[in-house]
Amino acid sequence: MKQIIFTLALAISSATMAQLSSPQLSPLAKLEQTVGLTNVAVEYSRPQKNNRNIFPDVVAYGQVWRAGANKNSILTTDDKLVFGKDTLNAGSYAIFVKPEANQWTLIFYKSTNNWGVPAEMTPSNIALEVKANTAKAGKTIENFTIAIDNVTINGASLTMAWDNTFVAFPFTVLTDAKMQSNITKVLAGPSANDYYRAADYLLNSNGDMKAANEYITKAVAMYGENTAFHVYRKMALIQANLGDYKTAIETAKKSTELAKAAGNMEYVRMNDDSIKDWSKKK
Repeated sequence: MKQIIFTLALAISSATMAQLSSPQLSPLAKLEQTVGLTNVAVEYSRPQKNNRNIFPDVVAYGQVWRAGANKNSILTTDDKLVFGKDTLNAGSYAIFVKPEANQWTLIFYKSTNNWGVPAEMTPSNIALEVKANTAKAGKTIENFTIAIDNVTINGASLTMAWDNTFVAFPFTVLTDAKMQSNITKVLAGPSANDYYRAADYLLNSNGDMKAANEYITKAVAMYGENTAFHVYRKMALIQANLGDYKTAIETAKKSTELAKAAGNMEYVRMNDDSIKDWSKKK
């Protein structure tokens, strides 16, 4: 009986481990493209033509189509994409299209969890609709294809092709505005956060404490009234490392006051412990 149970358990275990993989008729595809300073990614499945007349027999004109197969095709962008006069904000969107013989409407939909086209599309979930004219593909496209082509530092085209149909949706990105912002920031010099991070690194690595004190002092000066309790705490630790316990105590008291106002009792406790210790050394 034990042998039968063991054999059965072994058979079940083997069946569980031996998972049969099979090819997908509409395989998953992923593409990533940097356009200027903006990162765009698309994930979609690629159905086959398979000797069919795709438009309008398989994909009907005048009806919303999922732009792919299986789960929703999804476009993700980390910054704004500008289609003509309309702007798509950073985020992830399901892609739908409404094909016609001479023009397609591209729909960016905020809800990405639908399996295909929703039974009823919620107007508030439609982030943007973009129209573009169709063209004849240079050759028959066997698998539905989404691409990002004609890439420049200022824009590109989101293209779709299948069977004998091709359509391109050109967009621009905010490269110039981002570059100007970056240039202004860099030329303005280090920020308060930069000085704080430099001081924090030197403190944690037992580095040059005089340099750390210089950096944390500049950070506090730049933060001004917005200096946080954790910044004063770091400043006090650096001052104590330099042997200036009297100043470190006064700085720790500032940290304690702000920590109490913020309800962070952990920092209050740490400062109290440090003040007790430093009071013995000053």
